[in-house]
Amino acid sequence: MSLTTILFYLFALLTLGSATFMVFSRNIVHAAFAMMFTLLGVAGLYVLLYADFIAATQILVYVGGILILILFGIMLTTQGFTSGFKTLTVNLVPGIGLALLASAGLIYVFVSSPWTSVSMEAPKTTITEMGMLLMHEYMLPFQVTGLLLLVAIIGALLMATKISHKPKKDS
Repeated sequence: MSLTTILFYLFALLTLGSATFMVFSRNIVHAAFAMMFTLLGVAGLYVLLYADFIAATQILVYVGGILILILFGIMLTTQGFTSGFKTLTVNLVPGIGLALLASAGLIYVFVSSPWTSVSMEAPKTTITEMGMLLMHEYMLPFQVTGLLLLVAIIGALLMATKISHKPKKDS
């Protein structure tokens, strides 16, 4: 067994184990930390797929940004009145049934797919290829996405500050 295969199984075990712990954890802070290990495991799988840019983005955006935001949100909003708050696992039986159904579908696709031998040589760089695609073929969708995100941020700021456009009464 090669080192790549061993690393794949370790990252897959880390991802699946921490995701399972996250789902079944009754403590919301422990679930958030388990989510961190799940996201790190997925980043490790991206590295094994030679998707270095996506792996770095996974770590920076999801682990470094969104997860820390979730943890701060949990810690700042859990004042005295929510100190005993525990999450409840509801709909356990339908959830397990759906997970088993999805797993059976994935196993079927895995077994029935015609796999071919692929050379495991790493590409020169994925960042250069992605940059060239974004700045040539996908320039318009890239710019439209940036504009939509800007409009969403401005809308969120307006909603958060509750700006009123009513004229002031002179007294």
